[in-house]
Amino acid sequence: MGNITQRILTPIWGISLVSLLFSCAPRGKFNIEQQFLAAEKQYQQLATEAAKTKRWPRTTDKSRKLVGTDEWDWTGGFFPGSLWYIYHQTHNPQTKNDAIQWTETLEAAKDLDQHHDIGFVMYCSYGNAIKYLDDPQKKATYQQLIIHSANTALKRYDAKVGLIKSWNSKESWDGKTIWEYPVIIDNMMNLEMLCYASDITGDPKYKAAAISHADKTMENHFRKDYSTYHVVDYDREGHAIHQQTNQGYADNSTWARGQAWAIYGFTMMYQETKKPAYLKTAQEAAKFYMNHPNLPDDNIPYWDFNAGQSGYTSDVDFSGRKLDDIPRDASAAAITASALIELSTLTKGNDSTKYLDFAIATLKTLSGPEYFASEDNGGFLLKHCVGSLPHDSEVDKPLVYADYYYLEGLTRWKAIKG
Repeated sequence: MGNITQRILTPIWGISLVSLLFSCAPRGKFNIEQQFLAAEKQYQQLATEAAKTKRWPRTTDKSRKLVGTDEWDWTGGFFPGSLWYIYHQTHNPQTKNDAIQWTETLEAAKDLDQHHDIGFVMYCSYGNAIKYLDDPQKKATYQQLIIHSANTALKRYDAKVGLIKSWNSKESWDGKTIWEYPVIIDNMMNLEMLCYASDITGDPKYKAAAISHADKTMENHFRKDYSTYHVVDYDREGHAIHQQTNQGYADNSTWARGQAWAIYGFTMMYQETKKPAYLKTAQEAAKFYMNHPNLPDDNIPYWDFNAGQSGYTSDVDFSGRKLDDIPRDASAAAITASALIELSTLTKGNDSTKYLDFAIATLKTLSGPEYFASEDNGGFLLKHCVGSLPHDSEVDKPLVYADYYYLEGLTRWKAIKG
């Protein structure tokens, strides 16, 4: 991922026997091209509905009507980013026009400094545009916006702490702890934009901040078994003082999407730096996820690996909700599948094979009728996602970022198949 060309190409030596069998299988059993055509049809519907509200799609409400957001939310970049993945496969001019429109209307988000997620917003949209749009003038403009966004991201970086601050001061679920410098595992996903900014400017400051952030995250976000804490709070000297959760079940449980962010983030940082510790962290985090006894056979995890189990006590009052039916989170599955395909290209032998086979199996499940929606899903692709169960928000709903990483996973798989 050192430059924009390398970010598209994937080594082929990680191909597994299962992947080769799929690539040679009769058409109709599983066809990536058909999945993109189906996705395009639904995203055309989504673009039509979004145009009425002039807001970026995020999810649906109880009546399955579109719920959108503005450019200051963390999810705005995923809709245009998904359009770029679709356009890259279908070459449909209308999809291209929609992708340009929804990307360029995000420009104001280059100054998003209220939280850490500018990387999600600007790199998933403008970064994909740079990869897939054949327009040198626009690419040059988009690169300048990425550089501007990277400088905005650094406003939340404190060199003494060594990390990018995720949120402003926030109360934890225990009602007595105030996080002053909270860093969440999700923040790993914003580092790729910083690495890219160093690539195109030659200025090492962006990647240096990303490496510092990854190093401190590696030190404090992982337990001995490489499960993850969601939130780590730091003092102004950079010492970890609280390790808790905001979207998982309990402080000592493992929130499935958080584990997915960790696998993806450290895979990406190894690709960017070739630092062996990052590869080990990605592999061990993946091992925890893939081999967990509570992972269902179809590879789609429950919202939290430990919800309701003995030894895990939640600070959230779930008494009014039935946790005997713990919801699945297809978004965590999609993120993990995409990450594992990338990880398969960075490893060899049995490791590479098991990552790729697990990812393919997951993508096939997500592409089936249980998870890939028909037109009754508001235009979104995947069903059965969870935004935040503790907040009783977006439970068993479509989520735009689930679609994004699903499409990215398919894109990566197709690149390997050739």
